[in-house]
Amino acid sequence: MSATESILVLTHVDESGSALTKASLEAVTAGMELARQLSATLTIGVLGATSIAAANAAAGAVVATGARLLAVSGEAFSQPRYATDAAACEALCRAAQASIVLAPGSSRFVRVAAGVAHRLGGFLDTHITSLSSNDSVDATRWFYRQRIEATISRDVRPWFLLLDAGTHTVFAGEQSAAQVEEIAVTLPAMRTTVEGLRSPMRDAQTIRPDAKLLFVAGAGWTKKQPDGQIHVAEAGEQILAFLRLSGASLGSSKSLADQKAEGPGEEQSVLPFLSHMNQIGQTGSTPRHAKGLSTCCHGEEPHVVGWRFIGERRAISLDPNCGWTRGKADVVYIADAFQVMAKVNALLQARSS
Repeated sequence: MSATESILVLTHVDESGSALTKASLEAVTAGMELARQLSATLTIGVLGATSIAAANAAAGAVVATGARLLAVSGEAFSQPRYATDAAACEALCRAAQASIVLAPGSSRFVRVAAGVAHRLGGFLDTHITSLSSNDSVDATRWFYRQRIEATISRDVRPWFLLLDAGTHTVFAGEQSAAQVEEIAVTLPAMRTTVEGLRSPMRDAQTIRPDAKLLFVAGAGWTKKQPDGQIHVAEAGEQILAFLRLSGASLGSSKSLADQKAEGPGEEQSVLPFLSHMNQIGQTGSTPRHAKGLSTCCHGEEPHVVGWRFIGERRAISLDPNCGWTRGKADVVYIADAFQVMAKVNALLQARSS
């Protein structure tokens, strides 16, 4: 490990254009911790149309560590685009002369990080969950659907590390007017223009990575209920109502995501708003939320893998011997999910009104 490491934390603004994203502020915390361990110099780079204003959120880090604060601003950087973002990140890296570059693993930086590392003759590692320093800088990440944890160390510099969201504390220093060095960027010829954004309505958006709660639905919602009937329409209404009232993110078991409207020789009732993008577990995603609530799920190993990084895990099940009761959840409610969620929705509705 070089005795003179220099750390750059790349950040970008959120949709408002005037504040840093949550993942960016987590990266600032990671950079401060690593700089302290290495006694290294720290630089924070901000990218956005009005990044100088957003840089004030990182002013506390500047005061605490003496970090440099760099910014790339301009209308060309108001929207994510490979050509402009790659040029901006390259300019920030060259200005900082960084040997280690930390950045949030957001879609904006994932798109350009490999290209920027190549331009600077460096190396890129992604999905980093923690950083430490002993005789070398060590980065930790998971492989094989979050079943194998590995520690990586490299001699190549600059070393680019994309950090998974939810793995570090959000930096929360006091905002103040910071002294920002604005970096000029020579832009290449533009072959694309950003005409605008199209995003689904809030009610249609079910995957919310920044939500505090993950709500997971299992195949039990579409099975016969105690009255011998299937109540998929009611199930859909209850689930969507809870998502709307709580702001939770929706996850799904594989068995539920695999259901189709027409099965072999019969028709099935399905939840039309679910897709395999909602699937969590061994063959799905492994989201990070502060809390999780599983309903109508068996809770066995493939599904539990997807819950590995959930802070507080609760489940609703009619079976007192289900997988969730064997140490896989912090709290298990032995009750009917239809009845429980109807009551919860009523309470949330009363509170909101």
